Amino acid sequence: MSQEQQKQENAADPDAGSDDGGSAQNEEQEVEEAKETMSELEEGDPPEDLADWPGGKAKYLTYGGPEGEEGYDDAATQKLGPSSLRHHEDGSVTIEGEEVDDPDEYKSDPIPGGPSDPDAPPDPAMVGEEEDDDEQRG
Repeated sequence: MSQEQQKQENAADPDAGSDDGGSAQNEEQEVEEAKETMSELEEGDPPEDLADWPGGKAKYLTYGGPEGEEGYDDAATQKLGPSSLRHHEDGSVTIEGEEVDDPDEYKSDPIPGGPSDPDAPPDPAMVGEEEDDDEQRG
């Protein structure tokens, strides 16, 4: 098979490639760049807006480093809030078992399009469910 045919074959199957290790080196370089991006992000305060978080390979790295290297309160994750903070179904919020005075202080805006977003379109999986329930009752 000629080199040109091999390139076309590899284009159809992106997992296949040459044995020169070039793609492995590129992958390793991209991962290192993503780690640098996350490290820089961890030095400051975490972004408040979801759109400000990094994309690319950095999107898949854990803020504060991989699990198990440091405790939540010892790493950059402590900037996200206390590890003992709990949100309860009744809307109350506790930290270390103590109820806070103003639960709204510990709540953020809903993620656009998420389940708690009042402006989100209905969940496509649930469309028609309400109609089915009404028919069964009637």
